[in-house]
Amino acid sequence: MRYSLTILILLTISLSAQPKFESTNAAPGEFSRMGFLPRGVAMGNAMSAVNTGSVSAFYNPALPVFQEGNDFQAAYTFLSLDRHLNFLNFSRRFDFYSSKDTSAERKPISSAGISFGIINSGVSSIEERNEDGIKTGDLSTSENLFFLSFANRFSKKFAVGVTAKLYYYKLYESMSATAMGLDIGCIYSIQDNLRVSFVLADLNAKYKWDSSNLYGTDGTITQNNFPETKKLGVSYFETTYGILFAGEFEFNNYGRKLLRCGAEYQIYENLYLRGGLDNIVLNNSDEVIQPSGGFAYFAKVGNYTLGVEYGLAAEQYSNGMRHTAGLHFIF
Repeated sequence: MRYSLTILILLTISLSAQPKFESTNAAPGEFSRMGFLPRGVAMGNAMSAVNTGSVSAFYNPALPVFQEGNDFQAAYTFLSLDRHLNFLNFSRRFDFYSSKDTSAERKPISSAGISFGIINSGVSSIEERNEDGIKTGDLSTSENLFFLSFANRFSKKFAVGVTAKLYYYKLYESMSATAMGLDIGCIYSIQDNLRVSFVLADLNAKYKWDSSNLYGTDGTITQNNFPETKKLGVSYFETTYGILFAGEFEFNNYGRKLLRCGAEYQIYENLYLRGGLDNIVLNNSDEVIQPSGGFAYFAKVGNYTLGVEYGLAAEQYSNGMRHTAGLHFIF
């Protein structure tokens, strides 16, 4: 009896010590949900309702209509465990005026925006070994996402956008897969300093793997569906102290429910401090909250604006922090 009780106690402790599995973390396209721009990373990736400053259509397809000037952004994320994550993006807004309005201070009757870019990720220095355990070479994987966004501002308060996505995953020599997905987003201004947003992401996206090129008649066809994600966002600019607050609630068909929040404060002319919390998973207490922070500095050079940005975020299963550095060019 005492022996059985000891076994039961040890078994209970062992089971309770195992972290609860979070299926979204193992789902296709996880690299695109990590955060890739310094501003987004620093503010906990709660960016779907933030339409001022440097914006990205990847957080919300409706955002390009709020971009000032021609905007080019590039970012590189320093990751542990031989991983890499890179980002390039260009956005532009187009204003349309009434032909009857010829005043010097005329305002556009509508605006449209376009944005396109690429996210590249992968893992290198993966050791390849034979059945005797002898190293025979090094392997690497590469996963890429190409996206194109169109947005339209129907009124001063309301804008809608659509993003078409193309995923390409090179896993092994003759093992690769592609996926097409669609994002739909909108943003509504309740007041000049208060906005809400809604985003549907990765609609109908799925990888289809065919291993017959590798294993011949023993190969199989496997389909992996991306999580279809919904995001509700809000942003508020506090005018007294000049602080931008942002929050987001995300849920998907894989069962994930999480919160994000962030803030940005302009402490000096063209110098911004940022902070946030990401991965506040409501239905899995074993998931670790990821604090983040960062800064940005912008400088005017003639008619151009140059910016240097940095974001820092914690990672749950890593021996280091996630560092994201970026360059911003507005012309």
